[in-house]
Amino acid sequence: MAKDITVRTVMAILVDKREQAAVEVQKLLTEYGCYIKTRLGLHEGAGQYCSPVGLIILELVDDETKHEELCQKLNAIDGVSAKYMKLEI
Repeated sequence: MAKDITVRTVMAILVDKREQAAVEVQKLLTEYGCYIKTRLGLHEGAGQYCSPVGLIILELVDDETKHEELCQKLNAIDGVSAKYMKLEI
């Protein structure tokens, strides 16, 4: 009997200077939206304070070359750092 292996691709995007980079990041996430199954955005914010740093977690699907393209384009934005990994279960 063959082993059932589940593979998930997860990308973490750290956005420094969130206010300056947000528009470009959002544009790319929209462009690659068909390859994003799940998106979670995190940043500290309470009342008048809103952190300049944000973290976005993506679960990616489908074409792996598109995952790599997205990662490269995100990393080309000043103040953005993106990495992805495959998790096998």
